Amino acid sequence: MWIRPIPKAVSQQYTIITQSPPPYLRNSVKRTITKARLTAMEAAGSDSDGREFKNAQEMWREQIGDEGDDPKKIQWYREGVAYWEGVEASVDGVLGGFGQVNDADIKGSEAFLNSLLHERFGDGGRNQHLVALDCGSGIGRITKNLLIRYFNEVDLLEPVSHFLDAARENLSQEHFVASDVHKATNFYCVPLQEFTPEAGSYNVIWIQWCIGHLTDDDFISFFKRAKVGLKPGGFFILKENIARNGFVLDNEDRSITRSDLYFKDLFRQCGLHLYKMKDQKGLPEELFAVKMYALTTEVPKKVHKTRSKVQANRPGIIK
Repeated sequence: MWIRPIPKAVSQQYTIITQSPPPYLRNSVKRTITKARLTAMEAAGSDSDGREFKNAQEMWREQIGDEGDDPKKIQWYREGVAYWEGVEASVDGVLGGFGQVNDADIKGSEAFLNSLLHERFGDGGRNQHLVALDCGSGIGRITKNLLIRYFNEVDLLEPVSHFLDAARENLSQEHFVASDVHKATNFYCVPLQEFTPEAGSYNVIWIQWCIGHLTDDDFISFFKRAKVGLKPGGFFILKENIARNGFVLDNEDRSITRSDLYFKDLFRQCGLHLYKMKDQKGLPEELFAVKMYALTTEVPKKVHKTRSKVQANRPGIIK
C-alpha cells in the first residue's frame, strides 16, 4: 500500500460534477446520492483492472473466501508482503516511485500532528515524555522526518524485513543525529494483523499507507487490540488513500483503497470516534486523494474555535 495513481481502468469510471447538472443528468445524480446513503459494505467497487464488484462482500468472498477461509487469507497476506519484498528500500521505493511527494506529505502531516498535540495535551506535550508507534514504518521515513522530532521515543512496526533493516540503519547514530531524549527505541518485524501492543504504551499510534492490506475483519480486530495500547488521552492518526466511492482493489500488491464512507463505517465498528480530519494538499492530480483522520476512544468534546492566535507547538531541538 502506497501513495499511488488512480488506475486508468478505474479513473474512467469516475465522474465529477462541479456545478448544477443539466436536466438530462439530474436522474443520474439522484441515483448517485441514493447510492451514497447505502452502507459502505453495500456500495459497488472495482479492481485495478476495471472489473466491477456489486459490493465489498462479493469482493472479499472472492479474495479470502467465506468467513475468511484460512488458506486464502494467508495467501492474501503472503502475496502482499512478497510484493514489498521486491521493492527497493528507499524513499522512492516505499512511495511507489513518487518520492517527490515526501516533502508535501511530511509538511501536511506535521501541521495536522502539531494542532492535535496542542489540543490534546495543552502544552503540546512539551512537558511530557511522549511515545509513538509508527505502523507500517517501512524504512523509517515518517519517524525520521517527523515523529522523532515530537516524541521522546518511537517504536517502528514493519513486516518487511529489509525495510526494517534499512530503518535501523537510517535511524542509527552513524547516519542520523538523534539524542538521548528523542530516539527510535524498538523495531518490530510483525504484520499489523498479528500485532498487539502492551497496555498503556503510546500517546499516538500513527498508521499511514498500510491499513489497506488488512481485510475488514482484521482492520476491526487490529484497532480493538491497539486501543488498549493507548495512554490516557492518546489517539490514533490514520493517513490513507481515499477512493471517490466504494473501493478499489489493487491486484498487484493485494490491498484495498477504501472510500471515506467505507472508513467511517469501519471506525464505528471499531468503537472509535472521529476527533478531526483533514485533506492532504499539494499532491499530483493523478494520485488518489489522501485524508488524515484523528481517532479517539472517547467521544470528542466540542472544540470551540476562537480568533485568538495560539502559539504553535514546536518540536524539541535534537542536539
